[in-house]
Amino acid sequence: MSDFSVISSTISPADIGLFVSEKYFRVDNSICHLLKTGINHTYQVDINNESYVFRVYSYDWRTKDEIVEELNLLNLLKKNSLSVSYPIEDKNGNLIQTIEAPEGKRFAVLFSFAHGKKIQNYTADIHFNIGKLMAQIHSFTRDLKQDRISYTSEVLLDQSINYIKQFLSTELEEMQFLITTKTILEAEISKTDFTSIRKGIVHLDIWFDNLNISENGDIALFDFDFCGNGWLCLDIAYYILQLHNTEKNESARIEKMASFYKGYGTIQKISVEEMRLVPTLGVCIYYFYLGIQCKRFNNWSNVFLNETYLKRYITVFIKGYYETTKSETTFL
Repeated sequence: MSDFSVISSTISPADIGLFVSEKYFRVDNSICHLLKTGINHTYQVDINNESYVFRVYSYDWRTKDEIVEELNLLNLLKKNSLSVSYPIEDKNGNLIQTIEAPEGKRFAVLFSFAHGKKIQNYTADIHFNIGKLMAQIHSFTRDLKQDRISYTSEVLLDQSINYIKQFLSTELEEMQFLITTKTILEAEISKTDFTSIRKGIVHLDIWFDNLNISENGDIALFDFDFCGNGWLCLDIAYYILQLHNTEKNESARIEKMASFYKGYGTIQKISVEEMRLVPTLGVCIYYFYLGIQCKRFNNWSNVFLNETYLKRYITVFIKGYYETTKSETTFL
């Protein structure tokens, strides 16, 4: 056998730089470097003293129609002056490129650069502003629907457990915890008064790794790759979940949670029913993202995902958060 197929490739930054230079700016000089590989591959391209981000979607990850929906959302938010990284057209007015990679056609998009830097642990004032920004986004996405995934309990829980089962025996204690707790989570969701829950398009990945903060506190949000349909409080649940991860000091965390909720409340009201669901949905989202890690084993998570990792993740993160939020203080 002389020819081998490819399941994943990393395109040369030099070639990406040339591609972006020619396709978008028709200039000869650019500097390009790989920011990260992962679910997608992200490059920074510097041209004419301006920086841009070029995302190359992994093969068979998102359909072109799904990407169109993501970009439509970003353009809606940009049109309404919200601080998000937005797509940039090439010289022919196209937003989406198709790259012939060894594994097959991969889509790609050039985005504006979100100025500032990532800060893992920031002040209560910044949490206030992020809460405000999230609520502003929800003001425009409320009651909208896009042709993408809907984050139902089946997607968050059942599908995720099926992915995890491929790597962890159902007989193990950690897997039994997921299966048993899933029933409790579903029962909690089933009690929901749906008339009190706002629906629309959610980001589902708002945390420090997708936020750049400038020296004067300006916030820029990026990476809408997981946007989809669902309860708006899913975004709140995910943000609170991540706050538990980044702020281990309980008094500081409570202060920052209160500040986030206060900022959000200046734009949108969070119902009592939504607040009740925040801890439950946070645990559900933990299931979902662990499922994504398992789903993407072939070309992303295989460098770290194994039985030991999964058992620790379930015990320390999912179970730990589940136990903590049983007595979590909430803010209305």
